[in-house]
Amino acid sequence: MAGKEKSKSKMEQARGKAKEAAGRAVGNERMTAEGRAEQSKGDARQAKEKGKDVFRH
Repeated sequence: MAGKEKSKSKMEQARGKAKEAAGRAVGNERMTAEGRAEQSKGDARQAKEKGKDVFRH
């Protein structure tokens, strides 16, 4: 389960970065903000999984 969540967080981060870059290129502030939010969501998920790993080992 943990590996699945970790890969999900990486995908959210990558998708967020791409969305943010596309928003900047087009000049769409909303898309840029959505990209940042998606990256933050991925960061939070990754931090949660790292916390779980600390207690597991």
